[in-house]
Order: sequence, then structure tokens, then C-alpha cells
Amino acid sequence: MTKFPSIVLCGFMGCGKTAIGQLAARQLAMEFIDADQYIEQQAGMSIPEIFNRYGEGEFRDREHEAMKELSARSGCIIASGGGALTFQRNVEAVRRSAKIIYLDAPFQDCCKRIMGDANRPLAASSSEKELNALYQRRKGLYRAAAHKTIRNDGSLNHGVQELVRVICELTLEQPHPPEA
Repeated sequence: MTKFPSIVLCGFMGCGKTAIGQLAARQLAMEFIDADQYIEQQAGMSIPEIFNRYGEGEFRDREHEAMKELSARSGCIIASGGGALTFQRNVEAVRRSAKIIYLDAPFQDCCKRIMGDANRPLAASSSEKELNALYQRRKGLYRAAAHKTIRNDGSLNHGVQELVRVICELTLEQPHPPEA
């Protein structure tokens, strides 16, 4: 049986990390974990509540701990938060044990999915112009963090098939222990 490496998906809010990740995980019989949901479970409150009570700095510290813990698991597909892998400390922690795949979706597609979403503090409080500036700042960071990039500008099914293909490629690239 093929052992898949853990995969951490990165990309801008609304790029499809959760939707594509869940379906690919089901197809490959892998566990799927949404890092933001995991943080909420650990904190006992929503991400907007963490932001409101403690600020973004506290949220980023919780996110860092979650990324270290989750990426150390094996055989999982993990959807990171939109900002998680824009921080070098998270990239370094994740790269120790997992492969990073950037889902590169056009800004307009992301924007349609996230504008005004109260569950996304940065999207809820930003204009489209501000979100586009954030998207532009982050895309180079995602690309630099990633082992592979998938362009997600087609259908959901196409995104899932591309992710499955790339995970299989990464699995073939994994070093195998010498036979005894």
C-alpha cells in the first residue's frame, strides 16, 4: 500500500483549500484536517472571537502551534489558513515533515467566495481593493513556501484531480529506505 506524505495546502482565502482538500482526501483515503477548525476546537471559540478577544498576534501564535502539530502527523491533507504559510516560522515547521502545495486561484474567484464573510476577520473588515493588495503581497510568499503549485481556475473536479495527481507525484519522489 502506498504511504502518502502529509500535505499542507496553502493559498489565499477562498482559493479552494477546504473544498478541494476534502474531496482529494476522500479519493485517496487520507485524513482531512482544516487547520482553522482545529484552532477553533482547541481554543473553544471561533477565529473571529480569538481576534476580538486577544488580537491577531495571539491568533498567529495559536496558528503556529497548530501548524507544527498537524504537519507532524502522517498521511493527512491539511488546509492551512490563508495567512499561515506567509510566516517563515510556519513554513519551516511544516517543511520538516510535510509537503506544501499552493492552490493558485485568480483573485476575482477568491473574492467572490469571501467578501463580507464574518467568519474571515480580514475579509469581513476589508474592501475589495484592500483584499487585492493583500492577495498581491501573499502570492509570492505562497509560491516560495510551496513544493508544488496547482493553478485552480477551473472546476472543483479539475482542482481535485490536479491535487490527487500532484500528491501521487510527490509520493513517487519520496526517498525510500534501503531494503534490508
